[in-house]
Amino acid sequence: MDVLTLSRAQFAFTTTFHYLYPPLSIGLGLLLVIIEALWLKTKNPLYHQMARFWTKVFALTFAIGVATGLVLEFEFGTNWATYSRYVGDVFGSALAAEGIFAFFLESGFLAVLLFGWDKVGPKVHFLATCMVAFGAHFSAIWIVVANSWMQTPAGYHIVGEGLTARAEITDFWAMVFNPSSVDRLSHTISGCWQAGAWLMVSVGAYYLLRRKHREFGLASVKIGLVIAILSSGFTLLTGHASASGVAKNQPAKLAAFEGHWETAPNATLYLFGAVDEKNRTTQGVGIPGMLSWLTYGDASKPVTGLNDIPAGERPPINFTFQLYHVMIAVGMAMIGLSLWAAWAWWRGTLAESRLLLWLLAFSVLGPQIANQAGWWAAEVGRQPWIVYKLLRTSEALSKVVQANQVVASMIMFTAIYALLFAVFVFLLNSKIQHGPDDADLIDPYEKLSQRYAPKEGGAA
Repeated sequence: MDVLTLSRAQFAFTTTFHYLYPPLSIGLGLLLVIIEALWLKTKNPLYHQMARFWTKVFALTFAIGVATGLVLEFEFGTNWATYSRYVGDVFGSALAAEGIFAFFLESGFLAVLLFGWDKVGPKVHFLATCMVAFGAHFSAIWIVVANSWMQTPAGYHIVGEGLTARAEITDFWAMVFNPSSVDRLSHTISGCWQAGAWLMVSVGAYYLLRRKHREFGLASVKIGLVIAILSSGFTLLTGHASASGVAKNQPAKLAAFEGHWETAPNATLYLFGAVDEKNRTTQGVGIPGMLSWLTYGDASKPVTGLNDIPAGERPPINFTFQLYHVMIAVGMAMIGLSLWAAWAWWRGTLAESRLLLWLLAFSVLGPQIANQAGWWAAEVGRQPWIVYKLLRTSEALSKVVQANQVVASMIMFTAIYALLFAVFVFLLNSKIQHGPDDADLIDPYEKLSQRYAPKEGGAA
């Protein structure tokens, strides 16, 4: 394979592996805030036990997410030097904002969150939990802003020509609020909330199946389920808004998403199918007019088709089509599962249906599959542009990197990431098998007061 293909494959692999963890951290961060707030309000020791347990899981996902994220930044310099020079001013601002508003906020309060249970007051600890959760969300904001600028550039001008050309910010806030950033950020965050919520539901369902830690497991399922239902609905709304934005700003991507060839009214929305790129046809089950109606609110309006896109500016169509439909199918399945579980909860049979509990135990995989498929569809659907309409992916490579160097680094990354994943699974499984500590059912501040209370017969 050539250097371009290898470099794209390497970045896809390292990004995919990294993206397993930030959604979990962001989602669990929100849930930690909710659980600790419930503990402060009710003084129910169960919520304290839950907060202590899920904080440990959060720390594990956070640590591996940070480690794997650093690799991506180095790859920009090693494999994509031309791209880095071209977008350096834009990305420099966004990544600097991430460091100031997100990473320092997270790292500054993380130690208090992890080790401050019996060293600071409950309100101070809750503040630390909130700041870590906010930091995780702020990190997502600036990363998605940078990526969205690649999709829909705004607030810039081009300085220089040829190999020395680079994008320079002329309006910082126009860059931040580029045409796709708000839609893509809200959709990404809702997917992160689902990832954390379904992990909590999954572990709680596992405990109910094993008939241990029953009270803890049932509370985990219920709290996670509430967030899963709310974030699922939010995902539908943000997904619709994002698709409408894609229709306006990146018509080739939407056409690839739906395998839509002819610019015409009553455009068909495919539920599933396959695209024959050679014969320019799409076969599958679809709803006539639905794509036009969802895009414009009017079935009579035409949607741009692939035949009106120059052949050299079309993404890999069938691959993009399948990824997009996998994301939607899994997302709808998760909505159906959450509603079934909510109905069982209302009937009081949530902990009794073993089929439902088994499905909930495996539900943790759903958001991961949907998040990965959605991210891949968004990035592959942008091709052949690395910066939409400004810089092609084939022009963004480093000029000196060799194919054998990329292959060697891919082998190294594969080995290291396999080891990291094995460690993650082992540690996560160990924490789940161990379960919550009964000692955490005692208020830590009560234990602290007991530690320093005068002993019987001693001096007051």
